[in-house]
Amino acid sequence: MVSLHVDTARTWRGGQNQVLLTVRGLRARGHEATIIAHPDGELSRRLQETDDLIPLTPRTEMDVLAGWKLARLIQERQPDILHVHDAHAVAVAALAMSFVRTSIPTRVVASRRVIFQLGQNMFSRWKYRRVDRFICASSFIRTTLANDGIPPKRLDVVYEGVDLMNLDAAPRLNLHETFSLPENAPIVGNVGALDPDKGQQHLIKAAQLVIRKIPNAQFLIVGQGVLEATLRRQIRSLNIEKQVLLTGFRSDVLSLQKGFDVFVMSSLSEGLGTSVIDAMACGRPVVATNVGGLPELVDPGKTGQLVSPHDPRSLADAILNILQDKTLQVRYGQAASKRARQLFSAERMIDETLAVYHRMAGILPVTDNPGPAATA
Repeated sequence: MVSLHVDTARTWRGGQNQVLLTVRGLRARGHEATIIAHPDGELSRRLQETDDLIPLTPRTEMDVLAGWKLARLIQERQPDILHVHDAHAVAVAALAMSFVRTSIPTRVVASRRVIFQLGQNMFSRWKYRRVDRFICASSFIRTTLANDGIPPKRLDVVYEGVDLMNLDAAPRLNLHETFSLPENAPIVGNVGALDPDKGQQHLIKAAQLVIRKIPNAQFLIVGQGVLEATLRRQIRSLNIEKQVLLTGFRSDVLSLQKGFDVFVMSSLSEGLGTSVIDAMACGRPVVATNVGGLPELVDPGKTGQLVSPHDPRSLADAILNILQDKTLQVRYGQAASKRARQLFSAERMIDETLAVYHRMAGILPVTDNPGPAATA
């Protein structure tokens, strides 16, 4: 099986990590897989010398030159699958397939990791018609695409995964020493871009409420983004600068996750939430908002708790419930680890992605696949 993987993002988020896991997993199984990415992007920077990278720098969705260059690659390599991993990559692929004039049986597969509705303008409808199959990161995303008019027979659900070997190899940091936190202070962690949809502004309000009951509680918010200055001002205005720390971007996120007592995902919308999978695999109890694909990850009352979005009080109560009950904390953490390792491993993700490829290549029959059931 020969596949080309296109990702145009320059930043590093969960989607770029999934591209890397997918390509390396395919290669480990003996398949030929090549990454096409922006040469100045974080994905390119993280590639190793053994990773096959082809640079592509589309300036806009309608970059005809980038589409033509991709078309030449398709004709040269004749891949079975052209796998595009973001919306701009879908556009470039659609242009490229318009330029390909040979009888190459390349199938276009698009990963969909966000819950935004598809654009209804003429160009958006045209580019998504060129996609043969969508791989949805959650059942929620699949439903969203179906509601936008994509036929169910073109939709598969493949949950994203975590590299368990890499996770288990990551050392656990002593967060109290690393961040000069009070000894024995409970630590609540959040990992994600500092963007409005991640809801950290509500987590900070919840932190103030938690601190009133547990004065030595510490909150670490890991990530960077457009809301950083706003969140810092909010923390100062609430006079909780000593208890709430914005760490900025960290490359050792897994090591940090292992030191959290509770992981919180405060998102207002979420396609799935790979940082939640990481936290669960690390054995962390999770408090998450009941939005998007998050209910497909967290089993409330077993691996953590779900709360309403935009609700700092409910968020604080759930955090307090876990922090104040060590037995519950351990039970949730153990169940979370078991669930993540059974349902959300990179190995399982790659197996299911390959099954989609095989159906597209005619090796397996094409079926209307509603996706896996997230039960353990």
